[in-house]
Amino acid sequence: MDYKETLLLPQTEFQMRGNLVQNEPSRYASWIAKDVYGKMKANRQGAQSFTLHDGPPYANGHTHIGHALNKILKDIIVKYHYFNGKSVRFTPGWDCHGLPIEQQVEKKLGG
Repeated sequence: MDYKETLLLPQTEFQMRGNLVQNEPSRYASWIAKDVYGKMKANRQGAQSFTLHDGPPYANGHTHIGHALNKILKDIIVKYHYFNGKSVRFTPGWDCHGLPIEQQVEKKLGG
């Protein structure tokens, strides 16, 4: 029996696959041509600001589901403040924890 036929599924024109490799470049080009980001900033000019300073990415080992959850939660927070009328700035961090260790290794090994 084909159970697909027993389900009441919505009809849609959306493709089943995103084809991101083909679709994203044209989407970004469209956003750039329409100056979408500039319009977003102009809409919030003079509004109360909200800044989220993100910490270093993946500074504690290999990537895992916790990293994804962390990024998703930060994205939700930033969008919450934007859609509540604030001028939002998301400042990404970088991994600076390993630099002192790298410098000591280079001293020891003669890097």
